[in-house]
Amino acid sequence: MTVIVRDFRPADAEDWVRVRRAALPFMVTTPEQIVFDLATAHPDKRYRLLVAEEDGEVIGTAQVGRAHESPEPGQAFCNTFVHPERTGRGAGTLLLRTAEEYLALAGATSVYAWVLDTPGDRAFAGRRGYAPSRPAHFLHLSLAGASLPPRQELPAGVELRTAADFADDPRPLFEADAETTADEPSDTPALLSDYEEWLTETWRSPGLDHGLTSVVVADGEVAAFSVAETDGVDRYWSGMTGTRRAYRNRGLAKLAKNDSLHRARAAGYTDAYTGNDADNGPMLAINRWFGYEICATEVRHVRALG
Repeated sequence: MTVIVRDFRPADAEDWVRVRRAALPFMVTTPEQIVFDLATAHPDKRYRLLVAEEDGEVIGTAQVGRAHESPEPGQAFCNTFVHPERTGRGAGTLLLRTAEEYLALAGATSVYAWVLDTPGDRAFAGRRGYAPSRPAHFLHLSLAGASLPPRQELPAGVELRTAADFADDPRPLFEADAETTADEPSDTPALLSDYEEWLTETWRSPGLDHGLTSVVVADGEVAAFSVAETDGVDRYWSGMTGTRRAYRNRGLAKLAKNDSLHRARAAGYTDAYTGNDADNGPMLAINRWFGYEICATEVRHVRALG
């Protein structure tokens, strides 16, 4: 049996999701989202999707690109996953080698990769020169069985809206997203400065549910928000919950997330997932308050190129 690595084709989208869900069952991924992300990626990202194929069957995937929004040049990423029932065939090694060669030619000097916190996965990364960096957690909440905190009376001057209410002018949401993203703990911090790029890649994303994304407005200004991404069936993902600096420590992030979770459950979603940097204590505390439980941990690894 021969394993080959090749570029992703739109016809691979269903297989891509099948492999990704088997490897990361707590991620919300759809074929439409995979195709959209590739088609709309900024040129400076040099975004590329790879698949590992064995005798016509897709058994592994890799997302590859440059962290073009980071203020530190030369940073890149490669997230590689192999179907748990198809490991040991060399697919992961071939995907990683192909990705590193591509990124080196694209000017990358360091590659960051998320690795599940299991002995086998960490050993695989270590043998290939990757050193562990920061951990992050996946968390799960059963919306079907959870007892969500009751909706609370809104403070004076505060109102709840959804992203759909900003359809005519989403720039206030972009500005809030840019500010909170800049403060998020990360090895590859991002500075969002291109509104048109944000509109293309984020606002128009097929996975973004405008009606379930809750926005807290205080004194007429966007103060906090909780982004909802869904698979359109039963899975809900909190893409980002953030509060602008001037409005922090007022419980507004909880307010936004609680509203979004209530909306999601009413819409029929049964499982809520999210991810948190392990050092993001405030957000971890909020998620524990809602009843989320850690279901897996991954560790970001880094390798210098050249």
